[in-house]
Order: sequence, then structure tokens, then C-alpha cells
Amino acid sequence: MTKEKLKSISLRKKMIIAFFLPTIILFVVNMMLYIGTNRVLASLDAVYASNNSLSQLSEGLANLQDATEGYLNTKTSDALEQYYINEQAYSDLLSALDDNNDKNESRVMERNIKNMSEKYLDLTNQAVESKRGGNVEKYKSIYEEAARTFQYIDSSITSLNNKQFINNSRSYGAMMGALQTLERLNIITLIIIGLANLFFIVLIASTIADPLIKLAATADTVSNGDFDVELPKVKSNDEVGVVTKAFNGMVVSIKDYIDQLTESMEATRRLRENELIMENHIKDAELKYLQSQINPHFLFNTLNAGAQLAMMEGADRTNVYIQKVADFFRYNIKKNKDVVSLQEEIELVDIYIYIINVRFAGEIQFKKEINEDLLSVQIPSMILQPIVENSINYGLRNIDWTKKILLSVYEVGDYICVSIKDNGIGMSPETIEQILDGSYTSNSKKSSNGVGLNNCIERLNIFYEREDVLDIISEGENKGTETILYLPK
Repeated sequence: MTKEKLKSISLRKKMIIAFFLPTIILFVVNMMLYIGTNRVLASLDAVYASNNSLSQLSEGLANLQDATEGYLNTKTSDALEQYYINEQAYSDLLSALDDNNDKNESRVMERNIKNMSEKYLDLTNQAVESKRGGNVEKYKSIYEEAARTFQYIDSSITSLNNKQFINNSRSYGAMMGALQTLERLNIITLIIIGLANLFFIVLIASTIADPLIKLAATADTVSNGDFDVELPKVKSNDEVGVVTKAFNGMVVSIKDYIDQLTESMEATRRLRENELIMENHIKDAELKYLQSQINPHFLFNTLNAGAQLAMMEGADRTNVYIQKVADFFRYNIKKNKDVVSLQEEIELVDIYIYIINVRFAGEIQFKKEINEDLLSVQIPSMILQPIVENSINYGLRNIDWTKKILLSVYEVGDYICVSIKDNGIGMSPETIEQILDGSYTSNSKKSSNGVGLNNCIERLNIFYEREDVLDIISEGENKGTETILYLPK
């Protein structure tokens, strides 16, 4: 087949010619060699099967003898059980021996071994039964005869095993010679097929490589941004020719597209400049809005000044109230991004409850049940106060009965539990599920310090690298809500 004819054949057909025919030949030859090799290997496996059987028989006999001696020496239930297990195992091995009438010396020895073994089994059984019956003299004489029989059987098995091993070794050597011949034949066949396959590949690749090399060189030049390169000529009708033709068309189209894109980018650039000008105006307005808000530091200092003025004028309750509010803002300013102790968080809750009770005439009954030994554990700041605030705003605010909150700190296993429980309107299971998975949104306009429950849950999960730090429990409508934190020790 000439190169000109190969150029007119499709790439798929070239690949089939290069690989399909040699593969079929290789498969057929390998299958023949495989079948022959398997037959030899199967024969090799059977060569030493008789030796393996005799070795297992010898091992089973030794185990039975040991088990018999063990029971006769100890007379325990475990030793008796071990004897029966080994007796059954040896009986199973004996049943595998052929009951043949062959005059061959090895067959005759097998029959003798089987007959002696059956007698040995009977003797050991009698000895064990005599031992169980307490007949010492009888079991000793029987056991001595069984021991002699064991020696005869073991010697016969060893002799037969050696005899068969010599015969099997001769057969093994002949089979290994046949196997080596097959291996040499296999190697020679593979070399011949490999050389033929290489010849086909070189012949066909020469019709593919030249146009691909030219196409690759042109593509490399184009990838560097030079679209004025001379495009390769199409000389074949195979897939390489189709790809070359498509590549040439693509280069021309890209060149035209770049020209259009340059004009479009210039227009986009001008539009983006206008957008940036508008964004700067918006950011400037936002900055002025932020600057107009009260600075927390200024508010804290102002509250301190008010507390001093109230103290000077003798307004003690006003002084305490303003001082508590100042302490609340001080904690927010200093601890907002810190890790704090549980004790500091509870102190902030005390301040917050005091402020709320001043605002609402002491209507919140706040109680604590705290294990003081657990307050040194570290937690993210601003966790407990938002939870208490949430209980007041959404659980207690509009109820008609006495408003109560219980804060408990106790120990359960490897966790320190912090419970905040109210007797408010409670939560539905759907609302609890939404809060815990972060999908809950509220349209309520109730006041808040800006740190929501979702924010607390996210910070706890990140801090402890767990998803089950916080749980919410509510038994139903008007039965209150309990929020529990599980803090690892």
C-alpha cells in the first residue's frame, strides 16, 4: 500500500489497519499459548496433590495423638472436646483415601495406612471411654497399643510421602521443561508480532505526522498572538485534513473577531468609567451616612460623664443605671471580637437584665443556678446576651403572666451546659429547625443590638469546629423555650 493511497483513507481506517489485524493475530496466538500453559499448570498443580494429602493426614494423626494424650493426662471437658474434634478431622481425612484394589506398591501402602488408622481410631476411642469410666489398667494397656499403632502409621505415611515425592519430582521436572518451551515460544511469537505491528505503525504514522507537525507549528505561532502566519495547506481527505481546514477557518474568524472585540472593549471601557464615577458618588454618600451615626466610644464617654453628674447631684439610682449602661457599652467595645470566660458573659447578662428591668419596671424575674467551678471555660464574646435578648423580645414581651428567665450552668459528661430558659410563648418545631439550619428570617421590628441568633450559632460552630454546639427545645405554644449550649471542656 503506497503513501498516496494511504492519504485517501480515513484516519479511523488507518488506525484499524495499524492495530486491528496485529491484535487479532496476537490474541489468537496468545489464546493458543494460554490454553497450552494452563494445561501444563493444571498438571503441575496435580503433581504434588498426593504429597499434600499425606502431609495433612500426618498432621491430623499427630493432632489426634496429642489430643488423646491431653485428655488421658488431664481428664477435662475441654481436653475431651478437643479429642472429639481431632478424631472427626482425622476420620474425614481417612475417608478421602481410595479404597482401591490396585497392586501398585503405593496403593497397597495407602490401604494399609487406612486399615491401621481405623484400628488406631478404635483403640483411642476405647482408651478414652475407659478413662471416662475410671478403669485405669484397661485404658493404659489400650493406650500403649494405640501408641505403637500410631508409630507404625506415622512411619508408613512418612515412607509413602517420600516415595511419592521422588516420583512427583520427576514428573515435575518434565512438566517444567514443557512449560519453559511454551514460554520461549510465547516470547518469540510476541517479538515477531511486535515487529510487524511496528512496521504498520511507522508506515501509517508517516502519512499522519507530517501534516500534524505543520499544523502544530502554525497553532503555536497563533497561540503567541501572530494571526498573520501562513496557514498550512490541506493535502488529504482524512480527519487530519478536516481538522486543518477547520483550523484555517478558525484563525481567519478569530482575526476578524479580535478586530470587532477591540472596538467593543473600547466602548465597554468608556461605559465602565462612567459606572466607576457613579460608584464613587454612592460610596461617598455612604461614608457621610456612617459618619453621621453615633460613635460608640463617644456614647460610652458621654454615659460616664452622665453617671458622674448624677452622683454629684445625689441621684443614686440614676447613677447606678447610667453606670450599668456604660458597662454594657464598654463590654461591647472591648470584647466584641475577643474570646472571653463564661463568667464575663454571665456578668454581661446581669447588666443587661438590670437595664431591661429599669426600662420595664422590673417585670423580668431573672434567676441563676450556676456551678461556680465551671465559669472559667472560654467562649466567643457576645453569645449569651443576644440569646437572653431573643428570649425577651420573642418569648416574654407580650405575655400576660409573670415573665421568668432561668440561667443554669451545669456539667454533663465531657460538656459544660449553659441553659437559658424562659416561660414565654414557645416556638414551633418548624421555627426551631429553621433557626438551627440558618434559614429563619424575621420581619419583626423589635429592638436588637445587631448580634442575631444566627450570628451566635455560626460563631459557635466555627469556634468549636462542630455543628451541634447549640440546641433549642420548646414543648409547644405558651410552654416556654430553652436554649442550651454544649461547650466542650
